[in-house]
Amino acid sequence: MERKRDVFSQLMELHSESALVKSIYYGKIGKRETERLLERHGREGSFLLRDSETLEGVYCLCVRSTPYVHTYRIHRSSKGWDLQISPREMLQCFSSLERLIDSCRGGVDDSIPPLTHALDKTQLNDETQSLDSTYMEM
Repeated sequence: MERKRDVFSQLMELHSESALVKSIYYGKIGKRETERLLERHGREGSFLLRDSETLEGVYCLCVRSTPYVHTYRIHRSSKGWDLQISPREMLQCFSSLERLIDSCRGGVDDSIPPLTHALDKTQLNDETQSLDSTYMEM
């Protein structure tokens, strides 16, 4: 029961985040779907945020760096948001997800490629809807 409450409070905190974070948060999509979205609709430096498939209450920052999609875990602690850039290395704590993302915009050493293009799901939905309507008209 305690674990479910923690996840719920994390989701509430996520929804109180900025418009940027809300626009790039895709929820519970898998690794393959993430790769497909970033390959089809993204470009070098495109990024999105999703739920971890393996760790409850953990998020993944996914970045396209051709030919790969790199995934970094984001953990919530009592001090804020931590970005795991390797199994043994965490980036400093951030007060919000937007600050964490902003700190990675230019890349982080050789660990994280620059986050240059947010894969905004609202624009993606508009694009796919217009494609569907074009197809229907033919």
